[in-house]
Amino acid sequence: MSKSKLLPFVVIGAVVGATISMFDKTTRQHTVETSKKVKGTVTYYAENREELMEIVGGKVQQAQNLYSTVNNNVQNLLQGQDPNELKTLPGTIQGLVSETIQAFSKKDNQQS
Repeated sequence: MSKSKLLPFVVIGAVVGATISMFDKTTRQHTVETSKKVKGTVTYYAENREELMEIVGGKVQQAQNLYSTVNNNVQNLLQGQDPNELKTLPGTIQGLVSETIQAFSKKDNQQS
């Protein structure tokens, strides 16, 4: 069996495309500026790992808080809320909430 040639040709195409795009002066300048900014940022955070860890920890905490809030809201909807309350929500949210309730209801029924 012969090996797939897709990946090598995709890589070659990307390299050729990048090389051709560097003939444009504006693209070349933008690439150099962006590369310098990225290098500066990486160097800064390599030297200040504690700050990076604080930022990452903050983002993780935000994600956990969002998950917790959404989970609590879904649980509140599942625990005997009046289905007529859904009618006061806009149509898109109404559909999303209904689908979520159905999905969780099916999951709960399957576990029982």
